[in-house]
Amino acid sequence: MAADEKFKKLKDGGVNRHVYYFCTRGKNIDCKNSPVTEQGLIAELIGLIDKIDIDDIGVKGAIEKEIARFNKFRIGVLGHKKETRNSEIDIKNYAKYLLVEGTIYEKRELLPYLKSQLTLKDRKIILKKD
Repeated sequence: MAADEKFKKLKDGGVNRHVYYFCTRGKNIDCKNSPVTEQGLIAELIGLIDKIDIDDIGVKGAIEKEIARFNKFRIGVLGHKKETRNSEIDIKNYAKYLLVEGTIYEKRELLPYLKSQLTLKDRKIILKKD
């Protein structure tokens, strides 16, 4: 899978950015899958996060470390005394948050934690369990 970033100039002088993901045709030169937009791909991944068990997401430890780091920030910098427990925060919702609001680096960190193979076919992501 490869990405193509396109910019469109608007009449008011602004610029719209669009990212399209498409098949590289490395395994099948006759691949007919059409490109998918970045927003469509993220929406598919968010739907996928809902369907998998939390044990299938190996990111749980990384998220717990991030929560611990956030708690240290809240206590040290903001002066809050009460610490948020890890059980109060839903791991799946945090993964969705990273997909929507996270930086490109946070999104890239999240995807390798999926223990299953992701396949894009007909603009839909298919999860293949190992």
